[in-house]
Amino acid sequence: MTSGTEELRIPLDPFVSDLDGESAELRAAGPLAAVELPGGVPVWAVTRHAEAKALLTDPRLVKDINVWGAWQRGEIPPDWPLIGLANPGRSMLTVDGADHRRMRTLVAQALTPRRVEAMRARITELTDRLLDRLPAGADVVDLKAEFAYPLPMYVVADLMGIEESRLPRLKELFEKFFSTQTPPQEVVATLVELAGIMAETVAAKRAAPGDDLTSALVQASEDGDRLTDEEIVSTLQLMVAAGHETTISLIVNAVVNLSAHPDQRALVLSGAADWSAVIEETLRWSTPTSHVLIRFATEDVPVGDRVLPAGDALIVSYGAIGRDEEAHGPTAGDFDITRETGTRHISFGHGPHVCPGAALSRLEAGVALPALYARFPGLDLAVAPSALRNKPVVTQNDLFELPVRLTASTD
Repeated sequence: MTSGTEELRIPLDPFVSDLDGESAELRAAGPLAAVELPGGVPVWAVTRHAEAKALLTDPRLVKDINVWGAWQRGEIPPDWPLIGLANPGRSMLTVDGADHRRMRTLVAQALTPRRVEAMRARITELTDRLLDRLPAGADVVDLKAEFAYPLPMYVVADLMGIEESRLPRLKELFEKFFSTQTPPQEVVATLVELAGIMAETVAAKRAAPGDDLTSALVQASEDGDRLTDEEIVSTLQLMVAAGHETTISLIVNAVVNLSAHPDQRALVLSGAADWSAVIEETLRWSTPTSHVLIRFATEDVPVGDRVLPAGDALIVSYGAIGRDEEAHGPTAGDFDITRETGTRHISFGHGPHVCPGAALSRLEAGVALPALYARFPGLDLAVAPSALRNKPVVTQNDLFELPVRLTASTD
């Protein structure tokens, strides 16, 4: 086995011009691929389903950035565009063991199946309100801007107790937070302003608690669960970021997939397939999260015929993993809502670190998509799928826009 320290690395395209091609190249490199993140940062990527499941539960992989040799040596600048994702503050995204269980338990208590299901009525109300605003007819509409984006943002604002008046500014800040093209002089300022908004929200909920997750986290800390203000602020930022970005891309990608595969769209519109199958196959085939940053090896970890060296960083390349033929058969590259392995994907993570908001994201898409197509069964793209462009966001499968024509007829 080799560590491949000096081998040629696959550069991840900061402009994300061909995500499918990049994912195929990563899979072809084997289960552990040497890659380079934008900014010239060398890391490793796990690209196969079985190996990813093993590494996501391997105690030799931790989330403490101080284990990262490049970080220790000062090779990662504070204005690196992805620093907010690699070192986002102390939350369940960056801790392991007892600290992770403590933080995750508090979030999970606020996102129980009963609590999530209780949000269905509110999600339905928001969905109908947004659909009522859409102009039916031949005119081109950006469905992302008018529907797929605002729905998850309204939902996460309700969940976390964030004032709706803050949402336009949060949209601007999260655009910079995720982008590989944010100017260096704006990186730190963006992180500071985001943390400031979250801190102000926490302070407001401490003064006047409500029926929301932020208030629950504040109350838990006062009841002795020992969450620091930093942990609450970082958890709030994590939940807002993950709670809207993933669902936006899930809704957008599902619409693109159905438009590009009219036979599959016909199956679900006729009732021959369920909307849950559309959601799961979209999560697998065009997962909302392309790459998740970052875990660090505390010792040499064998992966296939390679070794992830101690002190090196690992990213989980869900875009590559979702089309692994060893997990999903020789047709893994096809979008097929009748696929028997459709629910086998790990696009929301695996093991103790699986996304606690997965059920909520599925619920939002499960309300939004059938309502959208019930209103506009003839909905179709206004451009060829090949003309759609990804944002310069290495971690998300995120389009700039989704131009569609909304028609009530399937003719």
